[in-house]
Amino acid sequence: MKTVLVTGGSRGIGKCIAESLAKDGYNVVLNYNKSAEKAKQIKKDLEEKGINIEIYKADVSKREEVKKLVKFTLNKFKNIDILINNAGIAKLQMFNDITDQDWNDMIVTNLNSVFYTIQETLPNMIHNKNGCIINISSIWGLVGASCEVAYSVSKAGIDGMTKSLAKELGLSNIRVNSIAPGVIDTEMNSNLDNAIKEEIKNETPLNRIGKPIDIYRCVKWLIEDEFTTGQIISPNGGYVIL
Repeated sequence: MKTVLVTGGSRGIGKCIAESLAKDGYNVVLNYNKSAEKAKQIKKDLEEKGINIEIYKADVSKREEVKKLVKFTLNKFKNIDILINNAGIAKLQMFNDITDQDWNDMIVTNLNSVFYTIQETLPNMIHNKNGCIINISSIWGLVGASCEVAYSVSKAGIDGMTKSLAKELGLSNIRVNSIAPGVIDTEMNSNLDNAIKEEIKNETPLNRIGKPIDIYRCVKWLIEDEFTTGQIISPNGGYVIL
């Protein structure tokens, strides 16, 4: 049975991914930071259905906490076969209003966390000559978003890391890909009012806002596929076609 570590797994896309993989029979470690009650509720709900999932608190923007998270996972399941980097934050603000603290928080949480988790997980994957790393970036990392410069930069950085690592790790049979979702109906996008959501829907060829399950289906495919690496895949309903 393969083991999956999911960062930022207590809400939205991460929650859907962690829950769905647990239901599909994977060993899952769900990482959370501030959403302890939500993580505990996920564990409770799944256990009531006879499905096990492990939860672990760690601020993945801090290397020492990432080390503890990885150690916990390896002690529990011996290997980490699949790493899904989903933890992240977003903030709407004009470029000139971005403070040094705003910028640093965004880069550390969204980009450095991916650097830390991959570095700490890689020794196990390289030893096993096998691994699958999936980074959840964003459509805005591909095309940029007005009033979300710091967020867009952090996600573009993830995509750059993905492409470079895919070339570096290929001979170790480790696949690295990014999923760059379009607008998904999650708590992170709860600030969008109905008029904006309707506008986005109308501009999307498939005429709907995405759902977390749409991203999970892409995750599941990348886990099972054996010949895709270094790709930035964007499930966005056609909102952006590159």
